[in-house]
Amino acid sequence: MSVASSRVPRVLVVDDEADLRELLELTLLKMGLDVDSAATLAEARALLATEYQLVLTDMRLPDGLGLELVREVTAAYKNTPVAVVTAFGSADNAVVALKAGAFDYISKPVALDQLRVMVQSALRLNAGPAAVQAPSAATTVSRLRGESAVIQALRAQIARLARSMAPVYIHGESGSGKELAAREIHAQSSRAGKPFIAVNCGAIPEALMEAEFFGYRKGSFTGAADDREGFFQAANGGTLMLDEVADLPLAMQVKLLRAIQERRVRKIGATAEEPVDVRIISATHKNLAQCVEQGSFRQDLFYRLNVIELTLPPLRERLDDLGELTGAILERLGTFEHKVVLGAGVLDALKGYSFPGNVRELENILERALAFANDGVIEVGDLALKGARTAEVVAPLPAPVPAWTAPAAPVPPVSPPNPDSLPSSLPEYLIQVERDIILRALAQTQFNRTQAAQLLGISFRQLRYQMQKLNIQEPDT
Repeated sequence: MSVASSRVPRVLVVDDEADLRELLELTLLKMGLDVDSAATLAEARALLATEYQLVLTDMRLPDGLGLELVREVTAAYKNTPVAVVTAFGSADNAVVALKAGAFDYISKPVALDQLRVMVQSALRLNAGPAAVQAPSAATTVSRLRGESAVIQALRAQIARLARSMAPVYIHGESGSGKELAAREIHAQSSRAGKPFIAVNCGAIPEALMEAEFFGYRKGSFTGAADDREGFFQAANGGTLMLDEVADLPLAMQVKLLRAIQERRVRKIGATAEEPVDVRIISATHKNLAQCVEQGSFRQDLFYRLNVIELTLPPLRERLDDLGELTGAILERLGTFEHKVVLGAGVLDALKGYSFPGNVRELENILERALAFANDGVIEVGDLALKGARTAEVVAPLPAPVPAWTAPAAPVPPVSPPNPDSLPSSLPEYLIQVERDIILRALAQTQFNRTQAAQLLGISFRQLRYQMQKLNIQEPDT
């Protein structure tokens, strides 16, 4: 079923409830679309010879399940998206439909604003020949570099799942490129023109999570001087990536589950919920199923997030890509006047290394080697592979400094709070405390961020996120 751009898009509505079917037809006609309708699976199958740009079906029909139609259309007409209408509270049915290949779902009672958004998103998938070819064309400029068999298979999988609005769970070791894969999914989807918002769930203080995710109204709590949008509102129409989702506390997991299921959020201090249209991509280096077994992650939320699972291979399983990855990194590190080149045996030495930190560690090794290289030529000795792992990962760190003891480095000490002024400036005070503690750890480790992160008991990515958020920059040397 290819789409001719000159034709008016046609939608097939399948529902046995006459009133709902009529409501859907009128809404779609007002959007300028042509509509055919059917009350049973048999009627729908008879109409499928016609070219449709979207099929919208109820889950329960007199002669079977809409799930059967989802599978049939997905198999026979790969370019035709199928959306399902589910009963209120039937989240399990929606997940099953998405796993079967449904583009998206909408719950009863049908909210017309959400219906219109979903239909427009589906029609963008096949807006014309260029759109149909977008996934295969995008692979030539993929953010995931390499031509190994595993990477080519990964890109093909991304191209397929980019056509769905189903939540994606990305699993992979730290540094394997989970955010790059999420951005690739977004870029190849019909949401590419809308925002992509990446959130590190492990880097947000628990007390601020609800405000960060859902926003707040002016005056809703001390320090809320203005209305503020949350991550969901910022990503509206686009993609919200929940990185390190396993680090979410259980209380926040409950609120996140409701937001995903209802597609509505309520700002702190607001009396009403507002609709949001986001595709959720979650990622973690932990085993999320194991977290469910241990009780640290809700099973119902895992079920909602893990509709489609995407596993990223570690660098040691794709060493054939090492040459291309190294070339791309060195091209970024060098300048027009000073090209960076590899000396004899360097690539072989890299291929013999296990890379526990994956591509991120490769970047770190090459950046460090460049600092020791003569005239931009990196030799084997500059890599210091064993030394790099020892210095950055294994070497013992200085003993942690008590939270309120000034470090040896000249970092300003944290001033004790004034009890009288604390309630009126608590958010600002907490930010300053966090900033001072991070500065102390950085000063104690001579701004070695890897060691500072270990000293603070957080991940390197968490520290980088907090430094960006607090505008902490490495001093000029």
